[in-house]
Amino acid sequence: MKEDEFEGISIKRETRVVSPKEQKKDSCEQQERNTVRPDCFADYPGQPQAKDNLMVYVKAAQKRNQVLDHILLHGPPGLGKTTLANIVAKEMKTPFYNTSGPSIDRPGDLAGILAGVEKFSILFIDEIHRLSIQVEEVLYSAMEDFSIDLIVGQGPTARSVSMPVAPFTLIGATTRMSSLSRPLQSRFGIQERLQYYSSESLALILQRTAHILGIKILPESAEILARRSRGTPRIANRLLRRVWDFSIALEARVIDSKVIQYALERLNIDAYGLDYLDKKILSVIGLQYKGGPVGIETIAVTLGEERATIEEVYEPYLVHSGLINRGPRGRSLTDKGRKVLEHP
Repeated sequence: MKEDEFEGISIKRETRVVSPKEQKKDSCEQQERNTVRPDCFADYPGQPQAKDNLMVYVKAAQKRNQVLDHILLHGPPGLGKTTLANIVAKEMKTPFYNTSGPSIDRPGDLAGILAGVEKFSILFIDEIHRLSIQVEEVLYSAMEDFSIDLIVGQGPTARSVSMPVAPFTLIGATTRMSSLSRPLQSRFGIQERLQYYSSESLALILQRTAHILGIKILPESAEILARRSRGTPRIANRLLRRVWDFSIALEARVIDSKVIQYALERLNIDAYGLDYLDKKILSVIGLQYKGGPVGIETIAVTLGEERATIEEVYEPYLVHSGLINRGPRGRSLTDKGRKVLEHP
């Protein structure tokens, strides 16, 4: 477990509130409250293009009474890939099976999962880019021909056995499209990239979550919180719960702007939704390397962090917000990034 020192405060990285990756506490809170995820397209704010396209594909498959094409959802973490997969299953009125790439170690594991799926059901594989090559090769025939080829036995007695599986739809989710092999990519007939959410969409999500959990929050307070949620529903819902904790401690009857301001100052989250790690990245580029450009490897070494973590977790929002530029010579601060660094 790594720690960071920032402004004299030692903070464990796994406690980063604005991390878009799912944390253990998120899952526990969802289980306690039966989940706040919507189960139909009508209750799903944001992602208009991906949502509208999926609605068309679902309706077309239902009218043809055929299995829905395999779907690949890609984009930064926390944007609702799992939620959309659940909604597709609900709208199709079919069973939903959920697993992840790292949990499927061997071809036999995948065969066991596919043997249990029902006709027209949805199989969702999160982090699909982390499947091994051996598992991928079994998945190819399952996606195309609805059968899997397995090797039974060893040595001279080994033989190939073809096992049919029920027609199903695979929905794969990945935050690293570039890590997905080309043969696997090409087998997805539907590919949708999820984008960061607008503040208006996040405000609707926050109000819906607050209603489900019985949290009293003013509409204008939801808008303030939405603007600090980094365009990510997972972060918005997490911040809402933390602000709720502070409102209970303050004995506030309703979450207003004062409660939000107090809570976010305690959480060290500024008006742009940036936390201490984001500010460290801006500081490294702006102060240590005079605004850049500076290579990503240099930034990673300076921060004591892995390159992949910076590229996948921290950097996407900084680029999306127009605070840093990413070019062939490295990363550099934009004018907006300089202003944020000079006037936090």
